[in-house]
Amino acid sequence: MDKNTFTGLFLIMAIIAGSIYFLKPSEADLKKEREVQHQDSLKKAGLAKADKANATANFDTSKTAKVDSNLLKLPFGAASVGKQEFVTIQNEELIVKLSTQGGKVASVELKNYKTFDKKPLILFDGDKNQFGLKFAAGVANINTNNYFFTPSVKELNVAKADSGSVTLRLSYSPTQYIDYVYTLKGEGFKLGLTIKPVGLDAVIANSGALNLNWAASLHKQEKDMKMERQYSTVYYYNTDNDVDYLSETKDDQKSIGDKKMAWVAFKQHFFSNVLIAKNSIAKTDLSVATDVNDTTDVKQMKADLSLTRGTDGTFPLEFYFGPNRFNTLKDQGHDLDKLVNLGWGPLKYINRFAVLPVFNFLNKFNWNYGLIILVLTVLLKLVLSPLTYKSYLSMAKMRVLKPEMDEIKAKVGEDNPTLLQQEYLKLYKKAGVNPLGGCLPLVIQMPIVIAFFRFFPSLFELRGESFLWMHDLSTYDSVIKFGTSLPLIGDHISAMCLLMTISTLIYTYFNNQISGATGQMKYIGYITPIVFLFTLNSYPSGLNYYYFLANMFTFLQQYLIKFMVDDKKIHAQIQENKKKPEDAKKKKSGFSAKMEEMMRQQQQVQAKNKKS
Repeated sequence: MDKNTFTGLFLIMAIIAGSIYFLKPSEADLKKEREVQHQDSLKKAGLAKADKANATANFDTSKTAKVDSNLLKLPFGAASVGKQEFVTIQNEELIVKLSTQGGKVASVELKNYKTFDKKPLILFDGDKNQFGLKFAAGVANINTNNYFFTPSVKELNVAKADSGSVTLRLSYSPTQYIDYVYTLKGEGFKLGLTIKPVGLDAVIANSGALNLNWAASLHKQEKDMKMERQYSTVYYYNTDNDVDYLSETKDDQKSIGDKKMAWVAFKQHFFSNVLIAKNSIAKTDLSVATDVNDTTDVKQMKADLSLTRGTDGTFPLEFYFGPNRFNTLKDQGHDLDKLVNLGWGPLKYINRFAVLPVFNFLNKFNWNYGLIILVLTVLLKLVLSPLTYKSYLSMAKMRVLKPEMDEIKAKVGEDNPTLLQQEYLKLYKKAGVNPLGGCLPLVIQMPIVIAFFRFFPSLFELRGESFLWMHDLSTYDSVIKFGTSLPLIGDHISAMCLLMTISTLIYTYFNNQISGATGQMKYIGYITPIVFLFTLNSYPSGLNYYYFLANMFTFLQQYLIKFMVDDKKIHAQIQENKKKPEDAKKKKSGFSAKMEEMMRQQQQVQAKNKKS
């Protein structure tokens, strides 16, 4: 890469940076936006304070509706007015608040986890969350989310070795009603829900199936909102054991009518809200949306489900509110462990059946996770060491051949690249050298390197775990904060990402020395680490730490291999190969034969073009 190219790239980056800088919002606009957010936070703080003061679930968050005599005459009319109250049920892991308005789960708090800033971890709450059955009753279209249920108790605290239940009833008449029966065991992340319509077959049209509208706006839990949104979306799992999900990077929606669903999940980066249907879901409409101006909610997720009635006339459901820890999800059954996205294609199998078992084995020793990543890297490098040796040996052979290649280049010239490559192939053939020998081992290792790119960001175990100066291995470690977002790099520089980039640049330098790369090829390798700096700057420090360690151990491996590889012996062996008769050499590979034939045809075409 020449001086002019570097200058052009620098000017382009300067123009982009200048444009973003001069087009950024004014201080007055930012101040106004902060004031609006401050008012919103004050309102939410006031609500949280009032909620805490009414721990017995008697807190009234809505005004009593005005009684309309015509409204009372409609089906479930008596339940259309009232005031919202909360029923609190809890066990060792969960604090669940049920609302009498809609009989729904109004909020869920995970007792044993905190947000990144050490606040109570509440998955969702507030008016943006809905859970209502939709059906026709007489001339009225009913959505139970807007009607008031009567609870059987006000509060329930389930002991560790016990279980308990709460019933919320939506009455049509004394003998006709819909019961929501919530059950909770003393420990665990599951909340049971059985919907029981009683005596309503003549009232509800098509009572054999009910449409359920479930929506939630999920709160920010992690340090980096951008990364949390990137790993949050709606997942769904059908009865054919296939898991899929909506787009993670943009607003998306999908209708599914050809397959029955087993569960639907509103998945965040490290926590999930899953609705499991024990009788399957006949039809599903899913959507996910992001309000980029909202700094408190990650995404808004919605599912319209058609529930199938059981043989006993009920609709048995189950919620999972908990962490996206692979082993925890696996223990829940229903293949919930598929919520952990370990990559696509072969990457998924590498992570699931190779990396994850080794990680779980090391985790049993209760070491610091920084040490576990270190040992994991050492084991991986030992397994891949034969490939590293072959790659180094091949590059050493190419380095020894370089003087002869330079002679051929001077003789043939650069005007005829096809002929030049043909002469190179002849030299490789005589010397018994495979020009791709240094690349193939690296290509074989690439799926493993890329697999870790998906493994570490999805690893719940790293959340909140510190090592050295890194306070949380599941997110970036900022050594420099700019106070404003800059083009490409963001609002910070990650120390471990910077170390990883520097080590990759040093590795590229020494690799060029080994391979003898010159010209543009010598500089192309330096571009990739710079791209990684911009790409991985906001990725988990645990991932950058692994890549840094991988570079360090590669240095060590190459240093040790250097003592095992003698350039003089390689040169002598090459010269000996060149003296062997043609038939004594190894049979030409199919790839080499095809390359020679292709170049021969190209040379013939060029010769014809020159004559014409």
